[in-house]
Amino acid sequence: MGSPVRRLLRARLRTVLIVSGAAVAVLAAGAFALVNGNGTARSAQAAQTAPPAADPLAGRPKADPPRASRGKPRSPEPSPTKSPEKKAAKSDTKVAHLAKPEKKTEKKRTKVISSGSCEASYYWEGQMTASGEPFDPSELTAAHKTLPMGSKVRVTNKNNGRSVVVRINDRGPYAGGRCLDLSRAAMKKVGGTGAGVIPVRYEVLSRG
Repeated sequence: MGSPVRRLLRARLRTVLIVSGAAVAVLAAGAFALVNGNGTARSAQAAQTAPPAADPLAGRPKADPPRASRGKPRSPEPSPTKSPEKKAAKSDTKVAHLAKPEKKTEKKRTKVISSGSCEASYYWEGQMTASGEPFDPSELTAAHKTLPMGSKVRVTNKNNGRSVVVRINDRGPYAGGRCLDLSRAAMKKVGGTGAGVIPVRYEVLSRG
């Protein structure tokens, strides 16, 4: 057995250890409670601020039609309207088709039966022609010595290249060197009324 002093010291040491252990236990419990309290509060706050979960069945079509439409025929779907781009394309095609220049048909060159050169004069007095019709100075006619009445002759003024087609309805001229006597209108077409007598090239296009 020890002395009373040693026993007293040991009893005090036990008391200090017990008190110290209890204090440590209390501090540990308080710290644990504090940590758990902060975590719970954060979880609650996160739960409040988190967006609501999407309904997985929200995007699915309903299995049954609405009650009002059961047993009734469906309304026809609207026919698709033509887009303005297609209309514009059609109109552009139409415009392009209209804009294409049409091919000009080549005029058939009139066959020349005979041709030659001489001098031509003109007359304008009103009289009866050899064909029996009254002479009209405003018509494109001419007199020739031998061509059948009604023959068509193209007459070209050699001085300027202007031409006119005349119909033979009279006889003449009888002056030397001249083979045609044009009406005043025909001579005006080839620009020879100022000269009175002009050098011409004639082409017989038809006889009678």
